[in-house]
Amino acid sequence: MKMQLKLPLILASLSPRRRHLMKKAGIEFKIVPSDVKETHSWLRPSSLVKFLALKKAVSVSRKHPGSLVLGADTVVYVGGKIIGKPKSERDAEEILRRQSGRWQRVFTGVALVWDGGRSRKSGVSVSRVKMRVLAAADIDWAIRHHLDKAGAYAVQQKDDPFIEQIIGDYDNVVGLPMRVVRKLLKPFTGRRASL
Repeated sequence: MKMQLKLPLILASLSPRRRHLMKKAGIEFKIVPSDVKETHSWLRPSSLVKFLALKKAVSVSRKHPGSLVLGADTVVYVGGKIIGKPKSERDAEEILRRQSGRWQRVFTGVALVWDGGRSRKSGVSVSRVKMRVLAAADIDWAIRHHLDKAGAYAVQQKDDPFIEQIIGDYDNVVGLPMRVVRKLLKPFTGRRASL
């Protein structure tokens, strides 16, 4: 069932998994990627993903003030450290070895911005994930395929071979918690406004 929105919606992300989740939910949108750098700082994981999601959405909204803009950011938190996208193959290998066989938390911040960035709402979803113990071949495969993913891995299906257990929203681990997205979009549902 399609979700009718009063304003056009822009997804400020090139992620194929986020695009797939939005289409599956029946939400119409176009893609305008943000050029915001994903820096990891002193912020706690929930604050960081919210901050970066807002920053991405605002940067696109300034160029598209007549649209709603949805931004998102995901990090993995394990062993007291925030893990974003790996900087290199060697970094990816270290990240995966650190996560192997361990529980971790996946944080995704989602921001909805409109009116050129002056109006905004946001939310955060957290899921707990237990990664299987990874063999060297698993790590080598992930390095070749997931250098662009937070934590150097990507959950592609519910029975993902890297994951032993997920507690919380599965789609959050994929990269876009649709429960949060629907909640943010709900006030904008109805007949589309003419611009």
